[in-house]
Amino acid sequence: MIRILLAEDMQMVRGALVALLNLESDLEVVAEVERGDEIVATALKLRPDVAVIDIDLPGVDGLTAATQLREELPQCRSLILTSLGRPGTLRRALSAQVCGYLLKDAPPKELAVAIRRVAAGHRAIDPQLALAAWGGAESPLTDRETEVLRMAAEGAEAPEIAGLLHLSTGTVRNYLTTVVTKLNARNRVDAIRIARESGWLL
Repeated sequence: MIRILLAEDMQMVRGALVALLNLESDLEVVAEVERGDEIVATALKLRPDVAVIDIDLPGVDGLTAATQLREELPQCRSLILTSLGRPGTLRRALSAQVCGYLLKDAPPKELAVAIRRVAAGHRAIDPQLALAAWGGAESPLTDRETEVLRMAAEGAEAPEIAGLLHLSTGTVRNYLTTVVTKLNARNRVDAIRIARESGWLL
């Protein structure tokens, strides 16, 4: 029997997934959580074989939770469920070393098959997404530009970034202006969105 932890914040979707998975004779949902920050503690308590994790969760996002889970309980393998079919998101998931990545609109039988593959130690990734990610564009940003943008994405202002990176505030502002230009973004917030969706901010 494959023991499953299911992390999904939408109650109706979670209920439907539990019902579908429990129809399979070799699958059992042993835990349901609705927040990303509940995943690790619940998994450590119940020791599931596979964690099926929605990518957009309150508290902690699904990819961050999957990374934490791999560190705390490496024998529990993660399968990410998402409505986001963006190649950059898949690249982020692969960087987080998740074992499976499936779109929410995939046929229910595909989820059961993916869980079995992941539990057996294999990868289960939507083939169309994998192809798109393989051909995805490389980041036009330098390492330093990426670092500055990542800190800005975490809420740091230019003076704080300057202090942490031992740069002048003007230099940091220049980096952010360059980033916005390179990504053809409207502003800094738009640049962060573009970089995240493209998988360039891990």
